[in-house]
Amino acid sequence: MNNSRLFKLQAGPLLRYLVPILLIYSFTVLVPLVLSFYYSLQNESVTQFVGLQNYMALVKDSDFWFSFKNNIIIAVICVIGQIGIAFVISSFFMTNMLRMASLHRIAIFLPVVLAPVVTGYLWSMIYNYRLGILNWFLNLFNMEPVLWLDNPDYVLYTVSVPLVWQYIGLYFIIFLAGMQNISKDVLEACEIDGANWYKKTVFVIFPLLRNVMTVALTLCITGTLKVFDHIYVMTGGGPGRSSMVMAQYAYNNAFTMSRLGYGSAISIGMLILCAIIVLVMFKWIGGEERG
Repeated sequence: MNNSRLFKLQAGPLLRYLVPILLIYSFTVLVPLVLSFYYSLQNESVTQFVGLQNYMALVKDSDFWFSFKNNIIIAVICVIGQIGIAFVISSFFMTNMLRMASLHRIAIFLPVVLAPVVTGYLWSMIYNYRLGILNWFLNLFNMEPVLWLDNPDYVLYTVSVPLVWQYIGLYFIIFLAGMQNISKDVLEACEIDGANWYKKTVFVIFPLLRNVMTVALTLCITGTLKVFDHIYVMTGGGPGRSSMVMAQYAYNNAFTMSRLGYGSAISIGMLILCAIIVLVMFKWIGGEERG
């Protein structure tokens, strides 16, 4: 059998599997992206072509950059909280100190399967001024109740806690899978040399998980830059604009104020900023590896 005949036999089933996937991807990702870019070149009511006017207005829009700053703050909190805590927890699973590991894995991963809207409502009840468990706990110590979601000074940090809580389990599974792929001979050699848990984690496990860490950072940063559900449910961007994020700002413009053209421009701006941040992160990590 010649090579061309062999290629046809191999390519036939491959194309049959790929075509439906590519069609679904096109209609769910590519087509909406192209339409969003097309609408961003229209006026507010999408009736007239205005070119780059929406993007010029976006660059000068202080509310957009304020929401971008909020996204950056949430991203930093989530990187430290989600990835940092998940890495520490997964490193404990590589020791012999833990009992009933399977039960702990289920408990840590369980919040990940909750819908973001459910998580938002759950934490809204926890933060409730009169009936929330946090203020009930403060009352036990004769402390004044706190307006967790109504104080602009710390509401941004308050809404970040549910994000950290929900997705620790995701990065825990990612890190645990990476750690379990590390050769046991390497870990046993560290223990024979007298390395304790801290030294083994910092000087052996962490460097060997550089690629896994890159994947986790990418998922965490891109996820928090487009966060919407939690904020929408808990505060709607308030009080005022203190917890406003880019996705919420795009939603408000496109659907609340019926400015579809400008809302689409905000969405494309989110995509561009997210791509720039990820590319800078890749360049920084790549430079460290070469160094």
